Amino acid sequence: MILVTGGTGLVGAHLIFKLISEKKKVRAIYRDEKKFTTVKRIFSYYTNNTESLFNAIEWCKADLNNIPALNDAFSNVTLVYHCAAFVSFEPDKFHLLKKTNIEGTANIVNLCLAHNIKKLCYVSSIAAIGATNNNKKITENTEWQTEKDNSVYAITKYGAEMEVWRGTQEGLDAVIVNPGIIIGPGIWKYGSGNLFTKINNGLPFYSKGITGYVSVKDVVNAMMLLMHSPIKNERFILVAKNLSFKTFTKTVAKYLNVKPPKKEVKKWQLQLFWRFDWLKHKLTGKRRVLSKHNAVSALSIDNYSNDKIKKALGFNFENIEESIKETASYFKKN
Repeated sequence: MILVTGGTGLVGAHLIFKLISEKKKVRAIYRDEKKFTTVKRIFSYYTNNTESLFNAIEWCKADLNNIPALNDAFSNVTLVYHCAAFVSFEPDKFHLLKKTNIEGTANIVNLCLAHNIKKLCYVSSIAAIGATNNNKKITENTEWQTEKDNSVYAITKYGAEMEVWRGTQEGLDAVIVNPGIIIGPGIWKYGSGNLFTKINNGLPFYSKGITGYVSVKDVVNAMMLLMHSPIKNERFILVAKNLSFKTFTKTVAKYLNVKPPKKEVKKWQLQLFWRFDWLKHKLTGKRRVLSKHNAVSALSIDNYSNDKIKKALGFNFENIEESIKETASYFKKN
């Protein structure tokens, strides 16, 4: 039996689809039945047999901090894919981020040890990897900078990784993947899907920042290959290509058949906007739209190396433009 946490998320749903399609026995953790419609929608992109495949999944309702429910989910499990996470860059969400990402991962690790799980794959993020100060390629060995003003999300993903490494010291075999911005269809209200929504609605600005992008299919394929390889206690950056935000938004707009952003947002504008956004949040209680760290990230030039996964597995990434094109086609259908 294979256990997947975060089964209703973008990576989790795509992973489950591939596992079920290969006749694997899968138990998936979820928190809200309403998200099942998302899973079925994602399945429908790739098969006409949606209901049959969905019904083959053994669903288990559990929160990452509900130990009794999690313990039941681990019954007769041999492999664990830990995809569940809370994503937010809002500073006031730090407690929830810590509770879900760090404490939740600690619980998963502890149960893996208690149930003698053969191997754990943890889905982290490039946010948990350090940065270079000289525009050199960022690798798995680039050191995390504790003195840097890291985002609350990055801090908790790094903390989650520390829990996984702690588990390996206690005898657990594990691998960690660090994807860039994950491109894939099915969820349009947050993550990269929300970028497609914003661009479709007429995003006016672009920035000069650069970061890494990868297709959800590549993430899933790399995870499964790593889990069935002798590789253990290693981390791998999953980035198909580094793109500027200008190039990314222009490419998405091209395949959505909408006008691309035309105006470059300046540093002073971002600094002004995140401060105004903070003030509005304090006065009205409305959720933050742009945090200080989002503003900094929009202008950061971060180039990631994918050499390690290529050498370890002979892995070939999908063309990221084709991934954007495919995702855009599903967006238009929805």
